[in-house]
Amino acid sequence: MRHKPLVFALVLLALAASAQAQWKWRDAKGNVQYSDLPPPPGVPEKDILQRPASAMRQAIVVSPIGAAASAASAPKPAASAPTKAELDAAARQKQEQDGQTAKQKEEERRVAELKRENCSRAQANLRDLQSGTRLTRTNDKGERVYMDEAQIAVETARARDLITSECR
Repeated sequence: MRHKPLVFALVLLALAASAQAQWKWRDAKGNVQYSDLPPPPGVPEKDILQRPASAMRQAIVVSPIGAAASAASAPKPAASAPTKAELDAAARQKQEQDGQTAKQKEEERRVAELKRENCSRAQANLRDLQSGTRLTRTNDKGERVYMDEAQIAVETARARDLITSECR
């Protein structure tokens, strides 16, 4: 039975140590909140009523006597965490950028595919034009007519131009 007071004292010490690591703040409705986590972003400094001792430590700047502390060596205030609205806006902006990037990549892929198809058709057309076989075209009346050497030369030049522009 002599151990009961010792155990009770240890439990009280453990509870007292954990109570020191508590945050206390007033929420937007004016209610006092307690937590072992810091208040949510956006709670004004004036509404934070208590912090754990570890959160109160600040940098100490020591300057030589007679030397003015420069702005660079002065402690900088801790940057406040971004608000939920700022985080949401940043997330929306990132989604828009990702969407635009995806659209741009899809358009580039589509253009590259069209260029490959055009290149392939132009190369096949040039092979046909250079094969020496008699080639025909359909005229305005729907009749098949044979191409003469001048027409073949024009079409060959056109096919080479297409290959130059589309087959890179």
